[in-house]
Amino acid sequence: MGYKKYSDEFKRGVLGMVAEGSRSVAQLERDLDITPGLIYKWQQRYRVKEDTLQPSEERAEQAKLRRLRRELEVVKRERDILKPILRWMTYNADVIEAQCLDRVST
Repeated sequence: MGYKKYSDEFKRGVLGMVAEGSRSVAQLERDLDITPGLIYKWQQRYRVKEDTLQPSEERAEQAKLRRLRRELEVVKRERDILKPILRWMTYNADVIEAQCLDRVST
């Protein structure tokens, strides 16, 4: 059996009920047949701003950090690929320059 997928609208409503404070989180989970602890996860992951469900600041920072780490890995791979090519080009430029100087001096 799979897990339940809750809509953003449902999550907003539940987080709104939690914010009202009329019922405990545990009571809401029982009443709405939600897996225990799920509301706490939603509180950590999301913030309700202007009737929209947005990632919390902590969650956004974690996503930014993951993106930057992936980007760094790409740049490192590119650097590792380009290093030998640059070495080869530098060596060949020196050889070509030496040959040109030999021709000019003779």
